[in-house]
Amino acid sequence: MSRQPPGAPARGGAGGVPCLVMRGGTSKGAYFLAADLPADPAERDALLLRIMGSPDERQIDGLGGAHPLTSKVAVVSPSADPRADVDYLFLQVAVDRPEVSDRQNCGNILAGVGPFAVERGLVPAAPGRTSVRIRMVNTGGLATATFPTPDGRVEYGGDAEISGVPGSAAPVVIEFPPGDGPLLPTGSVRDMIDGVEVTCVDNGMPTVLIAATSLDVTGYETPRDLEEDLALADRLRGIRLKAGRLMGLGDVTDTTVPKLTLLAPPRHGGAVTTRTFIPVRCHPSIGVLGAASVAAGLRIEGGVGEGIARLPERGDRVRVEHPTGFLDIDTSLDTSLGTIGDGRPRARRTAVVRTARKILDGTVFPRPADPALRSQPASPSQQTPPSPAAPPFPSAPPSPSAPPSPPAAPSEPHPAQPPGGHR
Repeated sequence: MSRQPPGAPARGGAGGVPCLVMRGGTSKGAYFLAADLPADPAERDALLLRIMGSPDERQIDGLGGAHPLTSKVAVVSPSADPRADVDYLFLQVAVDRPEVSDRQNCGNILAGVGPFAVERGLVPAAPGRTSVRIRMVNTGGLATATFPTPDGRVEYGGDAEISGVPGSAAPVVIEFPPGDGPLLPTGSVRDMIDGVEVTCVDNGMPTVLIAATSLDVTGYETPRDLEEDLALADRLRGIRLKAGRLMGLGDVTDTTVPKLTLLAPPRHGGAVTTRTFIPVRCHPSIGVLGAASVAAGLRIEGGVGEGIARLPERGDRVRVEHPTGFLDIDTSLDTSLGTIGDGRPRARRTAVVRTARKILDGTVFPRPADPALRSQPASPSQQTPPSPAAPPFPSAPPSPSAPPSPPAAPSEPHPAQPPGGHR
């Protein structure tokens, strides 16, 4: 039975489901306690489709916002892992298809998990600031989120600004410890795919870095212009499918990973300009975990970012420019020989500042069940999440020193690894 703190809204009733709607970073989603949803994944997914209003391109009869960045779900529960306080399962609910996928993670929705855990009484608020250790069920990775809790309550107001979100809010500092898996999942700094040089990197999100000019674009086009380039879409599709196999992800035809990020020289004082595709739709900004992979990839000597990126002479901060602003990532690499047995680089530290805001806390009433709209049986969401035994980010203390990023952008999802692939 889910725990309910004093003053929380009534739980469910008359077919309703307790739900908290929150903006996490530059995404928006519905947050649930696992105990308030069916234990069976198929039943759970069918219910979430009804709650979010899918499949319908407007999601008019549910909570979804008619875009992948606003059709997201977080399922949170107490963790049995001694390294974590809570487990966080991310689910991407398709807008126009009856599909729910757990084959990815979301670093923006992650920003709201700590505050949600305190709101629901899973973690007690500490005086001043609270740190919540989170196991990301999709990948087995760990993260620590730290946020203000004056007077024992979550404080959402503050002066941290992030691109893509109007105004300011309290900072949520998220730190990811080093991963056990390779930063270069193909084993090479550069790979040649369909005549295009790429760097395949995974620092929390499998990502393929590509110089924009190698695909006959500048990298400064608007997302809409890039999406309307059908020849570009075909080339990106072919590169993604082949990169997926090279990275140990298997057949990625029906998944949104790896992400593809085009690189161009910065225009606004950052380290690099990016255009990211998920899978061939151009992201209006960049995802948190995707940006973490981009930032780490730029620091790899000999990668495709060399000669494009302008890295800072000092410090770990890498500013990643995107169509609606920028995202600051603190990242450093360990390039000492023998770091993981073969001398290849690995991420030493990754941290980011996000914000989150509680929008609504109450009961959501799903539309009546329609057997014809059940989640498709072949949906990746029916797959069993990987074991927590080998997290890509074992837990580490948060970094309160990481300063906030400034204003303007959305984000999104990291894949749970198929057997044999890098987590």
